[in-house]
Amino acid sequence: MKRFELVAVLAASVVCSAARAEDSVTIGVHASFSGAGAAFAEGMLAATDFAAEDVNKDGGLEVAGKRYKILIKQYDDRYRAADAVTAMDRLMIQDGIHFVVGPMGSAAAVATKDQTTSGKVITMTLAFTPRALGADAPFAYRPVITTGEFSDPQVAWLAKNTAAKQVVSLLPNDETGQQIGVANFNSYAKAGAKLQVEYFERERVDFVPILTRILMKADGLELGGNSPTTAGLILKQARELGYRGPVFVTGGDVAAEMLKVAGKDAAEGTYVHLPIDTSLPDTAAYVTRFKAKYGQNMNGFSPFFYAGLQMLFTAMKKAATVDDTTKIATTLDGLSDVPTAMGKAGWTGQQKYGIKHQIDLPFYVGQIKDGVVTKVATCDVNACR
Repeated sequence: MKRFELVAVLAASVVCSAARAEDSVTIGVHASFSGAGAAFAEGMLAATDFAAEDVNKDGGLEVAGKRYKILIKQYDDRYRAADAVTAMDRLMIQDGIHFVVGPMGSAAAVATKDQTTSGKVITMTLAFTPRALGADAPFAYRPVITTGEFSDPQVAWLAKNTAAKQVVSLLPNDETGQQIGVANFNSYAKAGAKLQVEYFERERVDFVPILTRILMKADGLELGGNSPTTAGLILKQARELGYRGPVFVTGGDVAAEMLKVAGKDAAEGTYVHLPIDTSLPDTAAYVTRFKAKYGQNMNGFSPFFYAGLQMLFTAMKKAATVDDTTKIATTLDGLSDVPTAMGKAGWTGQQKYGIKHQIDLPFYVGQIKDGVVTKVATCDVNACR
């Protein structure tokens, strides 16, 4: 991404609006802008930029008869829990921010949960860990669909449509990888297949020794839960070792970056989690807008955060406040069928997480064919068809 001329624009925006700070609302973006997950972070920032741009071009967000400009402040947690705590402190204490797009990673979400809960900061997280949501985190929301929602139906569909029964998976040895490993292991077992999970330190880039050992008896390779760059490296190295079996990415929107890293030939036939359906006009418009502004393919998580912010702004308007986050959160909880870039959205998750803070939208299975992801199944939490 053009990394961003956006930063300079935002900085200028902050300066120009400093004199009218009382008429503005600042959204923090707390994500891993450096490292293998940068594509996710950039997608989150772009979504925030678009949401702010849409509101500001009409004179600001109108709440209780007053208009507020939307400003943005970003921090890089470098995919480290300690840095995540520091970044959140800066957003909350130094910048006085009460609305955050992020934290991005599971470790970051868990590490900062006490901070944001006690500070009544509304967060929109990408973290896949079930510990990111709960009655103990009444201000944490998740506008993306996670392993907990899509693992069972997707794996059941893959088991039915491929012959893989002995599947191996490589995952980072941290909160994200461990939680996804458990979820995927259980999903494969339910589908009548065996999943062997191998963990590695997140900084690792040479997977040949592990792959050489575990691919010998495997008839399927699962890459769900890895960052786009890491998934591409593993796939590339597996193909170079001669592995020609099916490859599954049951979690995360990794296709675009994975294709860049692994190459079209290595990625051919790979089944991927497909979070969006570009046949929906508003979703297609978002994809086009992203490409036009940044000159590259969009990360599929980006429009989810845009949708989450659309819901947040709707809640602010209905609650008639930009300051009382308790009232805003209560209003946000009650929203349903809100028109967004992803279609009409609401919240689910009461049974699974003890709180309805998980976005409720359909999802899809895609397959890479000649360098393009093609939708092959439409899913909900019950099944893929």
